[in-house]
Amino acid sequence: MAQLPNSLEARDIAAQLHSYADARRQEETGALVIDRGEGIYVEDINGKRYIEGMAGLWSVAVGFGEKRLVETATRQMEKLPYYHTFTYKTHGPSIELAEKLIEIAPVPMSKVYFTNSGSEANDTAIKLIWYRSNALGQPQRKKIISRVRGYHGVTLASASLTGLPNNHRSFDLPIPQVLHTTCPHYRSMKKDGESEAAFAKRCAQDLEDMILAEGPDTIAAFFAEPVMGAGGVIVPPEGYWQAVQPVLKKYGILFVADEVICGFGRTGNMFGTQTYDLQPDMMTLSKALSSSYQPISALLINDAVYQPIADESHKIGVLGHGYTGSGHPVAAAVALENLKIIEERDLVGNVKAVAPLFQKRLAGLAENPLVVETRGIGLIGAAELSHQALAATPGALGAKTNAVFQENGLISRNMGDAMAFCPPLIITEAQINEMFDIAQAGLDAVAKSL
Repeated sequence: MAQLPNSLEARDIAAQLHSYADARRQEETGALVIDRGEGIYVEDINGKRYIEGMAGLWSVAVGFGEKRLVETATRQMEKLPYYHTFTYKTHGPSIELAEKLIEIAPVPMSKVYFTNSGSEANDTAIKLIWYRSNALGQPQRKKIISRVRGYHGVTLASASLTGLPNNHRSFDLPIPQVLHTTCPHYRSMKKDGESEAAFAKRCAQDLEDMILAEGPDTIAAFFAEPVMGAGGVIVPPEGYWQAVQPVLKKYGILFVADEVICGFGRTGNMFGTQTYDLQPDMMTLSKALSSSYQPISALLINDAVYQPIADESHKIGVLGHGYTGSGHPVAAAVALENLKIIEERDLVGNVKAVAPLFQKRLAGLAENPLVVETRGIGLIGAAELSHQALAATPGALGAKTNAVFQENGLISRNMGDAMAFCPPLIITEAQINEMFDIAQAGLDAVAKSL
């Protein structure tokens, strides 16, 4: 991509380090500069329009350009542009949002702690879990179990939870207290002749074997997404959660549900916890909480988690943890209005209404010879490609396909060779067909080129 010396693309290359990019390749190719958005569409600085098939980063539930959120942010900026929640101070928007989240939580929760990203929410969860273990006189109970291919963020502790190699390589991660158990991806992890139900039971047995090998009194918590997102949209096999949750209860291990992607309607219920009948002790929320119009996230904890933490903070005299932007009044006000829109427009109902077509069109991509599997639920899904078709390293075919999609007007995301689809929750059936028509044509073009 040729860049003018003073173009935005060239200035970006000169000034900015990008996430999830090859920095040297970035220097050569530059980045796609998005200028505006409306509904499910975004537009680049050259006026080309794209379907945002990933809702930004799994997150813009109400679509782009929602005037109510802009107006809410403006009003709050004029009234109280910033305040904090340190040292016995607070403000209305954070109080109202905390109340709202406890009200709609799928299981009883006691308190809400606000952070600025899903990574920070999961990182804070780990710190509070360790704090609680010390409060209970169990200093040895510090190990955390997550899953291979799980995704929980990129801060030091949350990146350690994340079970993806590229989030660990050259970062000296994971930290020692974090363990990873079996990924519940039936197609890639099953044994010969093993049924889906048997595989689910084996996943639970693998978890219990790890707990016993490490010592049950050393395991503090288990972190998991109801449906794995950035690990490739891994939908749990039948019976998985029914087998795993009793293991956690048996050994008194806290269950943290990472609802950063699944929360607020993505799976066809307000929370993935409802879709799979989960009983977490803690929940982490972000992304669709504000449709990412403002950076905000939340950690919800139940009373069994809260009480020892409160006792310990009283003993010490302070809970020595906090972020400058925790419960930011503008972000909290926008999140509240965003939740109102989700409820008033019944976007969860829209997901249920259009999901059958979404999943049908997703499954139809398997007719392409490059596609080895499709998987999904609600308005989230992935089509996994066979990287052997390109006779190259894993991820090369996904990157090639992603580039073709983008050229044809669809922004997707390849997680290795899995092509993800996660559009705004406002999407219509006509727009679903438009999105998958582009994807199907793109896959056909890539297959023909090979």
